[in-house]
Amino acid sequence: MTGDNATMPPPPQPTPRPTPRLGPRPLALHLATVAATLLSSSAALPHLKNGSLPWKPHLRERAEDLRRRIAATDADAFAQTVDRAVRRQLDLALTGIERYRHHPYRRDLPDPPVPWTEGTSRLLDYGALGPATGAPVLFVPSLVNRHYILDLSARKSLMRWLAAQGLRPFLIDWGTPGPLERRYSLTDYIAGRLERALAAVVDAVGRPVPVVGYCMGGLLATALAQRRPKEVAALGLLATPWDFHAEDAGLARRAAAAFQPFGPLLDAWGELPVDMLQALFAQLDPLLALKKFSQFARMEPDSRAALAFVSLEDWLNDGVPLVAGVARDTLAGWYGRNDTARGEWLVAGQPVEPARLRMPVLALIPERDRIVPPASAVALARSIGSAQMIRPPLGHIGMVVSAGAETGVWRPLAEWLSAAG
Repeated sequence: MTGDNATMPPPPQPTPRPTPRLGPRPLALHLATVAATLLSSSAALPHLKNGSLPWKPHLRERAEDLRRRIAATDADAFAQTVDRAVRRQLDLALTGIERYRHHPYRRDLPDPPVPWTEGTSRLLDYGALGPATGAPVLFVPSLVNRHYILDLSARKSLMRWLAAQGLRPFLIDWGTPGPLERRYSLTDYIAGRLERALAAVVDAVGRPVPVVGYCMGGLLATALAQRRPKEVAALGLLATPWDFHAEDAGLARRAAAAFQPFGPLLDAWGELPVDMLQALFAQLDPLLALKKFSQFARMEPDSRAALAFVSLEDWLNDGVPLVAGVARDTLAGWYGRNDTARGEWLVAGQPVEPARLRMPVLALIPERDRIVPPASAVALARSIGSAQMIRPPLGHIGMVVSAGAETGVWRPLAEWLSAAG
């Protein structure tokens, strides 16, 4: 346009870039672990040469062979080679972390209908997304991780897949604890909120329903099934621990001991913060961040593998605090004293005794689980006696989102639910 009254169109506004992610959480711990691990290679070199490093018995022969090989090389040239390798690996890991923090992917799946809420918790009805001609089933996730590991993305969603098979899955979203939930114990969650969520599902479908718990959610579901046997038609257990001292009692006790100094702060906060929980989980594999972010740095940013990595890492870093009462029940009671396997875990004053369960029970126990050792989960299935066990060659998280999840877990679970419900 021309003339005195002409106006210029506004300039195009730049698309805002997503805020960088906070993770991997706790970021400072992961950065320090990566740096200390890699830089220790150069620091340990003189000790390797003089044979003063302590080695585990089964590694001593290989270490001695390595020491002889190093002694036969030019010392300065070898040290420079080690330094360059350390720098390359450090750069690769830091590049992976930085690329993750700025990756454009954001989860945008719409929620299904919500037929029931209480406090900060919701019940999600995924059956509304499919034909819902088959059995209804209530899924119970952990209290320390977000529910959507079972609805991770459009490509990896156990809930949406089951709905497409004709089942009617309901999933509890515990939500982030508010003022009410900060006063809760495990009894409040199980004998209170979880029982009321189950009642809402039973009222909606007009009959008892199978209940499936994942990880910690399986323990909640086990206690629920004992308390409400008339409403729970069958019990599914996905990677559910029971004997917390089955494979490494020392590690379980150390996790409980690491929690003890925070007791006074826990009373003041009313909850165990997410970063503190993540730090406890990091003890299971201190080098995991180094390995996985180095691998991510080699991926094409828009590849399917990179998108799968980011979606899963976002879930891992989107944890929720553990309220004070539940933190004490689980860390001191389960991990420290092993109350579950000893028959001393009480809900509303009554011991949880899996041997009392009479409904059909399926335990899916992944063989490569590093979070819940298989022996811990097998102990629960064996204590029930009549439980059917399936042991897929998958990991704890891989059992619900990996490439092998549909064949190894989703399909046998759907077939069992159809028969049980």
